[in-house]
Amino acid sequence: MDASTVIEIVRRLAPASSIEAAPSIDMPAVYVGREHLVDVARILRDDPALGFEFLADVTAVDYLPAEPRYEVVYHLASIGSAPKRLRMKVRVPGADASLPTITAVWPAAGWPEREVFDLFGLTFEGHADLRRILLPEDWTGHPLRKDSAVQVRKDTASWSPIQLSPEEFAANVRAAHDQARQRTGADKSGG
Repeated sequence: MDASTVIEIVRRLAPASSIEAAPSIDMPAVYVGREHLVDVARILRDDPALGFEFLADVTAVDYLPAEPRYEVVYHLASIGSAPKRLRMKVRVPGADASLPTITAVWPAAGWPEREVFDLFGLTFEGHADLRRILLPEDWTGHPLRKDSAVQVRKDTASWSPIQLSPEEFAANVRAAHDQARQRTGADKSGG
C-alpha cells in the first residue's frame, strides 16, 4: 500500500480533511492537518482496507527557524493478514504549539504525547494527564527544542544520588546473598 491509496480512502470518507503525501524513503507517509487529526486517525484505524490498529510511536521534530516549526510524527502499523506501516505527520506552528490528543483513538498515545510535551513543549489539547514524564517537575524549559540552552548544569530538587563506599556496597551484596541463602534453606526444610 502506498500513500496515494491511503489519501484516496481518507478523502472518500472525509472529503473536508486535509491530507497529502509526505516524502519518505522507507514507508508510506502522509501529512495531515491538525484540525482533522482525530477524524483521520479514526479512519486510519477503523477502515477495513487500512486497519492501522497499532500506534507504535509518537515523536516530534523541531525545524527552527523554519515555519511551521514543528512536526509531530506518528508511526502506525496494521498487523492483520496483510501487515503494513504508515508514517503520519502533523505540522505545528511555533506560535501555536498545540494539537489535539489522539488518546481517544489510540489510548497508547498517552505516554508518548507526554514525552513530546515534556521534551518539546507541545501541548496536546484534551489529554487527560499532560504533565512531565521524564524531567523533574521543577525543570525549566524543554531540552529538545533547538533554542533550548545547551550544557546547562542545574541541581534538581527532586532527587540526589546515593553515595556508597566500595566497602558498604560489598557489605550490602553479602547481606543480600545471606538473606537469599536463608530463604532457600527455609524453603527446603519446609519451614
